[in-house]
Formats: sequence, C-alpha cells, structure tokens
Amino acid sequence: MNDDLAALGARIDRTNELLQRMLAEVAKTPSTHAIFVDAGYLYAAAGRLVAGTEDRRAFDLDAEGLIDALIDKARTIFADSRLLRVYWYDGARRRIHTAEQQSIAELPDVKVRLGNLNANNQQKGVDSLIRSDLESLARHRAISDAALLGGDEDLVSAVEAAQGYGARVHLWGIEAPEGRNQAEPLLWEVDSQRTFDLDFFKPYVARRTAPAYDAMGTRPTREDVRFVGAQIAAKWLAARGRESLVELLPGHPYLPGSVDQDLLVEAEGLLQYSLRGQADLRRALRDGFWEHLQTLY
Repeated sequence: MNDDLAALGARIDRTNELLQRMLAEVAKTPSTHAIFVDAGYLYAAAGRLVAGTEDRRAFDLDAEGLIDALIDKARTIFADSRLLRVYWYDGARRRIHTAEQQSIAELPDVKVRLGNLNANNQQKGVDSLIRSDLESLARHRAISDAALLGGDEDLVSAVEAAQGYGARVHLWGIEAPEGRNQAEPLLWEVDSQRTFDLDFFKPYVARRTAPAYDAMGTRPTREDVRFVGAQIAAKWLAARGRESLVELLPGHPYLPGSVDQDLLVEAEGLLQYSLRGQADLRRALRDGFWEHLQTLY
C-alpha cells in the first residue's frame, strides 16, 4: 500500500514538474498581433471624414504612410507583442491587382487579399477572406491579438471564430462626422474598441486638386531620392539631438507616422516631385534616412 502511494506521489511530482516547464515555456513565448484592414470601410469612412466624399476617385490615400501609422499605433497598444503582418483586404475586378494594390502588396509586412468587385463597384467575398484568415491564425496560435479596422456586421462571425480559439479581437474604427459607421452587433462582440479621429487620418487623405509638384515631370532616380533622405536625416538629427535618435532606433525599419509624413513633405519640396503612390521611391527615401543615422551610431 505504501509503495503504491509512493509511486502515485512520484507520478504527481513528475506531472507537476512537466506542467511547470510548460508554463515557463508559455511565459517565454512572445505575444503576436496582426492588423486586419477592410479597405472598403477605410476608403469610405476616411474619405467621408477628411475629404467629404466616399468616392475613391475624388481623393488620394497615402496607403503606405497610413499603414506605417497603424503599425506604429499597434506597437504602442500591444507593447509586449510583435507584429506578424498587416492584412489588407480590398476588391478588384476578376481579382486582378490595380497598380495601387500592387504597390501596397510590395510593402514589407503587408499581405494584400482580394475579393471580387461587381458591376456596381461593390466588394464581394472580402468578409469571408477576413473570417478565414482570422480563424486560421487564431486556431494555429499564430496571433494572440487581432486589430480589426472595419465596420460591417458580416464581420461578427469572423470575430466569434477567432475568439473561439482564444484570440482577442480589438475593433478599430474611423470617426464618423455624424451618426455611426460601424454596426452595433460588431461593437458588442469585440474585446475592445478604439476610434481614430480626423487628426490621425488628415496627413494621409487629400482631395484631388492640381498637384503641388509635377508628378509627370522628370522622375528622380532612387539614388537621388536616397541622397535627399540622407540630407533630411542630417538636418533632423541636428535639430533634435541624439536623445530623439535613441527613441527612434528600436522601431527600425519603421518610422513613426508623424516623422514619416514630415520626411515625405520635405523630400517632395526638395525634389519638386510628388512621391505619392511611388512605393519604390518612398522606400529609397526611408533607406537614405536610416542609412545616414546608422552610419553615425
């Protein structure tokens, strides 16, 4: 009898030891988050808020700058977590990328997923793509938190599916000039809700008017733009000092939204050429900025 109790006690001790090891491993595993952007909602709500229209043809959206701003915001909110990637959901006829969608797809840490676009320019299949990705990533424990920028009631099932596998879903919205632009059932289901205001989106949305710089003129080379990025970095460092650089370096290769927007505006002034929608030149600009700072430290 005593031998049986001793054996049982030994098995319990071994089980407890294994559980402690598992808990220790889980504690060491970093949290991971992903950002899911319903581009249809984004264009409509941000266009209405900043440009006064939902018609995509009437305004320009600096998607690259905005994505960087969203990544920067997520880094602040999920401080102890790493980014998996940004998922960008949009519609396209026959699911063929437009030039703008292609430039977004080329951005680092961004995955573009396309639904169809019908004759009335309505997205079809986007909600099911969001649900599929959310559910799959949560089921495989690839993410612990999901930031969902959207407002359609059809997304409720996607939220429920992800939560069923233990992921937390955080709904991000865009300020509505009047009323509400997110379905109430969606607001009820998520784990948290956050709304971004006019000041957040204003740097990235602009009504289409006569361009400030001639985008159709002589296109600068990547080296030209890289050199301008280095020039601006030298000026930035002289104005702000090393303390600001220490705060900036951990975010490499991303820049905070405000810094990135200032970099873009100043570079366009120096080049007298618009870099909006020029993903390769925007990357060259950032490369030049970072390379100058990193050669000094």
